Amino acid sequence: MQNEFVLQIKDVCKSFSGVTVLQNVSLNIRPGTVHSLMGENGAGKSTLMKCLFGIYRQDAGEFHLQGQQYNFTDPKHALENGVSMVHQELNQVTKRTIIDNIWLGRYPTKRGFVDEKKMFKDTNELFQRLNIHLDPRTRLDKLSVSQRQMVEIAKAVSYDAKVIVLDEPTSSLTENEVNLLFDIIKVLKSAGVGVIYISHKMDEIFEISDEVTILRDGQYIGTEHIDNLTMDKIVNMMVGRDLEERFPPRVNIPGDVHMSIKNLTTKFPPVVHNVNFDLRRGEILGVAGLVGAGRTEMLEAIFGTRTKLSGEVYIDGSLIDNSTPHKAINNHFALLTEERRETGIYPVADITFNSTIANVEAYKNRVHWLSDSKMKHDTDTQIKNMRIKTPHRREKIRALSGGNQQKVIIGRWLLTNPDILLLDEPTRGIDVGAKFEIYQLIINLAKSGKSVIMVSSEMPELLGVTNRILVMSNGYMSGIVDTEKTTQAEIFTLATKYLNNNKEVEV
Repeated sequence: MQNEFVLQIKDVCKSFSGVTVLQNVSLNIRPGTVHSLMGENGAGKSTLMKCLFGIYRQDAGEFHLQGQQYNFTDPKHALENGVSMVHQELNQVTKRTIIDNIWLGRYPTKRGFVDEKKMFKDTNELFQRLNIHLDPRTRLDKLSVSQRQMVEIAKAVSYDAKVIVLDEPTSSLTENEVNLLFDIIKVLKSAGVGVIYISHKMDEIFEISDEVTILRDGQYIGTEHIDNLTMDKIVNMMVGRDLEERFPPRVNIPGDVHMSIKNLTTKFPPVVHNVNFDLRRGEILGVAGLVGAGRTEMLEAIFGTRTKLSGEVYIDGSLIDNSTPHKAINNHFALLTEERRETGIYPVADITFNSTIANVEAYKNRVHWLSDSKMKHDTDTQIKNMRIKTPHRREKIRALSGGNQQKVIIGRWLLTNPDILLLDEPTRGIDVGAKFEIYQLIINLAKSGKSVIMVSSEMPELLGVTNRILVMSNGYMSGIVDTEKTTQAEIFTLATKYLNNNKEVEV
């Protein structure tokens, strides 16, 4: 029985500012298995893993690695003893090479100098073992997000880890890249590594998991073998109730044309080419396409954060100037960006700052001083309306779960009272219960007369929430379909075409 578990977590407790985040949570990980950790945003999943990894110090409880008790003082201590963690938000030195990032802080030396040949050889051997096809001398800022994530996983493996934690590892990956990740996980399993897998994507959980543990409100709910679980049972354990419908009913009714986009073309790669479409008042227009199709770039060009080579934006038939984000906000536009950490939140600032920063002008008094009372009132209102889990408005936003950070950002833009909302992956990294709340919010906004453009990589989400779906392919708009009349097959066919010399060509 000594080797039955590679990791045992016993009765871990953790509080922040008097608010209990973890209460007597226990978890056992078997070697050579994938143990998925699930729960709503704020359930305590990431906090538990950060306690394990030495980022936080638990208030009570124990961690046993291969039968020996550890309390890791910092991530370096954890890594050196065989526990690695790949975070959802990557922390890398993008101006340095893959080799530098993998061996940073532990460069091999020879006669007092860094042994470049050994690093190159060891990195190549590591990549061959994991079936990763990258040049180790490539600088990280030349890689895609998915390739950078592969590098981070390789770095975790390079520590000869006994336990590897993967926190939302597929949030930025294409289907092919997800399959590559799963192949890497199978290699790790065959080597006897215990993998803790955090994800909100049910299909992944059922494909890759051996066992699943559910947390709810910081408490352990249960552990089951994957063969004994269904999607409904997992949802019930996560939220404490049956989720009868995955999507709210679409009660919004699109009206007259609200915005028109004419001949939109961006200046710098990746380029969007000659996009034309209308957006109706009260409509939810989905945007589908593969990674690199130009979905994000189209939204950025409309909002003024990406330079246009040509193109015009009309509101109710009148030409407007959205050449800068400031002008776009004044024209009642809002943009929820895809990457929360890089372009969404101010991590060292509190919730009040992050909630009100886009609407500063509204809080100025007659002498142009900011009204603290108004800012506090609006922040408290958004915390209540968005059901944000936080001890108080003064909490640093970086201390919140990813889903609660997303709610703060959505609340920020709602305070500007926009007429047109541009939402780029609004439910990325959010649990199934919180997703339903955001879907309901989007539909209610459209019902009130606001117009919404929603980019999503989740096909069921687009089919469940939108009225129409615009499909992008390699920078071109390859078609717009009616949601109620289309199929996933039709959307995929449009997404895998591109326009060349005004002629559709199959990829």
